[in-house]
Amino acid sequence: MEKYSIRVVPINLVVNGNVYRDGVDISPTEVYRFLETNKNTPTTSSPTPGDFLKIYEQLADSVDGIVCVTICSDISMMYNSAIEAKQIILEKKPKLAINVVDSRTAGGAQGFIALETARAADRGEDLAAVTRRAELMIPKVHMIAVLDTLYYLARSGRIPKIAAWAGSMLKINPILTFAHDGIGMLERARTKPRGVRRLVEIMEQRMKDKPVHVNIMHANVIKEAETLKEQVESKFKCVELYITDFAPTMGVQAGPGTLALAFYSEEENDVA
Repeated sequence: MEKYSIRVVPINLVVNGNVYRDGVDISPTEVYRFLETNKNTPTTSSPTPGDFLKIYEQLADSVDGIVCVTICSDISMMYNSAIEAKQIILEKKPKLAINVVDSRTAGGAQGFIALETARAADRGEDLAAVTRRAELMIPKVHMIAVLDTLYYLARSGRIPKIAAWAGSMLKINPILTFAHDGIGMLERARTKPRGVRRLVEIMEQRMKDKPVHVNIMHANVIKEAETLKEQVESKFKCVELYITDFAPTMGVQAGPGTLALAFYSEEENDVA
């Protein structure tokens, strides 16, 4: 963010009636501690068109164009809000060029798309080329995650509570996939360690021996993330490797203990 002057429009978290901006007014650690110690489940709300409009207005007089990369429109209204804000500002500044790109993913995978887009802009590419770089990244990025429990998905209403009870009894740890063609369950693991091993195996199947960019995300389990980092470093040629917090706006549903991998290789063929 600092190196490439990337602006972030945070998602809102509602905790006990109080609204917090993710990463601004509340930290991921605070969110996950709240989840573990309170029966009330925090809820999330997308930024409003006004939130995007503020950023557009701040940038309008200092840039040639804006590329806005949003979270997947299937799970959030952010794309719609960004488009609405674009329509509003163009009434005032019709010469301002804004392209809004639906990343079709979330978390670290969305982050990689935004980062590669910013790098293209930093290299001096024009708005059309920068936007195209974002679009070409979408089918390249992968994100997979293993949940520690089904309890929080059930508590948030995402799955029936009876399914969570059955999953808990059977010690099932679901492995989820976030990709440009959909979000869903990839497979099931009997234990969390097996699930983590499967994350690495799936990444190995997809990337083989290609050099990779990797983001390890964790929901308040930093030691597990560091162990996973060691495994990734030993098996892959990492161009860049980050450990970050699993976004609590997703984590309130996935729950504490979630581990995820976002990754891509520059050697994958561009998809038109």
